[in-house]
Amino acid sequence: MRLPHRYCVAAFGLAALVTAAAPAQAQAYPTKPIKFLVGFTPGNSIDSVARLVANHMSAKLGQPVIVENRTGANGMLAAMALANAEPDGHTVLISNSSTITINPLLHKQMRYDVQRDFTPVTLIVSVPFILTTNPENETMAGVKNVQDLVKVAKAKPGALTYGSAGSGNLTQLSMELLNTMSGTKMMHVPYKGSAASQVAVLGKEVHMAYDNPAAMPQIKAGKLRAIAVSSAERWRDLPDVPSVAEQGFPGYDISFWVGALVPAKTPPEVVKALNDAIRAAAEDPATKAQLQQQGNLQLLGPKPFAEKIKKETAQYAQIIKQANIQLD
Repeated sequence: MRLPHRYCVAAFGLAALVTAAAPAQAQAYPTKPIKFLVGFTPGNSIDSVARLVANHMSAKLGQPVIVENRTGANGMLAAMALANAEPDGHTVLISNSSTITINPLLHKQMRYDVQRDFTPVTLIVSVPFILTTNPENETMAGVKNVQDLVKVAKAKPGALTYGSAGSGNLTQLSMELLNTMSGTKMMHVPYKGSAASQVAVLGKEVHMAYDNPAAMPQIKAGKLRAIAVSSAERWRDLPDVPSVAEQGFPGYDISFWVGALVPAKTPPEVVKALNDAIRAAAEDPATKAQLQQQGNLQLLGPKPFAEKIKKETAQYAQIIKQANIQLD
């Protein structure tokens, strides 16, 4: 039985509509190269994490994952670029914790808002700081742990100095939290980066500093003494060095982290696809081994990562207020 001509036309039109809609529905993410924005120089730990993940994702997703270094303003230039990017998952910020949690607290003229402009994807690695002293510094010769440090600091109020990687840096906040919790007043001396701060401790310009795991060679050589780690748990490379929390200051927990974020309004399914891809990279044995050289793997989903950012921002706001830290 032949259908009337008008029904044939209608059926053909409906089929055409279905056919036209099918590619759009079936179109899988990603549809073009993915760009990883990094606000720091090549070779930096954040850059290293980004490139390790990018290499694995390129092979698995079938699209290039390109790392673009937009350096400057402690990662703010890269963050601003992300805030202005299309929310389609093809632009991703690989950021450190300072850019996300500390910059908004210290810079009055901010051009991005973390809560408004970004959607967290996953935390990737977390790294503790190591509280170091110079055993050849006469004042610190008898300081073997945090309790010793507090005792000396209280006996000589304002006399002990600590170096940091710069004013407002997380290394300063870590020491100021210890000042608050212990009731001490150790004086801040800012430097241009952790390397310069480490040199200052070695040269006896300052009495101590929170350093990163790059200090391990100096610690192993006996030129620096590690008296504590800043994370709640011990650092795997220093199993005999207790955390600050273990040494009489429960709740003390500060770490540097590297994580991934995308523009706000990125579709949830795309956020999930990115989270899955980064998790797959971290679970690949070869990539995992290399990522663990950068820190502790700490893969968090979007919601737990967002909660961590919110909690840390509130914690750092309190430290900054108590220590009266100001940049502009």
